[in-house]
Amino acid sequence: MSIKPQENTGPVQRSTEPAPVPDFVAESPVAGKVLAVLRIVTGFVFLWAFLDKLFGLGYATPSKGAWISGGSPTKGFLSSVHVGPFESVFHAWAGTWWADTLFMLGLAGVGVAVIAGVGLRLSAIAGSLMMLMMWAAEWPFAQSMSTGEATHSTNPVIDYHIIYALILIVVAAAAGGNTWGLGRRWAELVGDRKWLR
Repeated sequence: MSIKPQENTGPVQRSTEPAPVPDFVAESPVAGKVLAVLRIVTGFVFLWAFLDKLFGLGYATPSKGAWISGGSPTKGFLSSVHVGPFESVFHAWAGTWWADTLFMLGLAGVGVAVIAGVGLRLSAIAGSLMMLMMWAAEWPFAQSMSTGEATHSTNPVIDYHIIYALILIVVAAAAGGNTWGLGRRWAELVGDRKWLR
């Protein structure tokens, strides 16, 4: 038996289209649902902080400290920073109108976007930046404050701020808004502007 060689019909045509990126959520529906739950509860952490500081719901913020009543969302936290190399910077920022406004817009924007599953890449950047600054304000490397008191830091590197930042990054990288969110519709709306996804 002989095998007839195929005729050479010319150069092989290769597609210039990039290979489609696999959709993590579509490949594993269970993982998509788990990621959706993680996305929604993380978004609610940001949104709840915004609502509590805006209205003074009596949890972290008493009613007299509500932003709508003239309270400052940043003054209490930033003026109580007594550790780390940025202590004086945070004291200077505490209670300023621009710090209050940016902080509140960040909390609301990240919270709403992450719960809805839209703009996850921008939310990951904004939320991670906020978490990094709050991490720097608590400066977990230090064992004692500038006042001489113990910091009670439980881990010198990783704390909940870093965990929240990583969750935001993972949710954005894995298209976590596609399950139980508006991620697919948002992706169609923004088209090739992938940085908006």
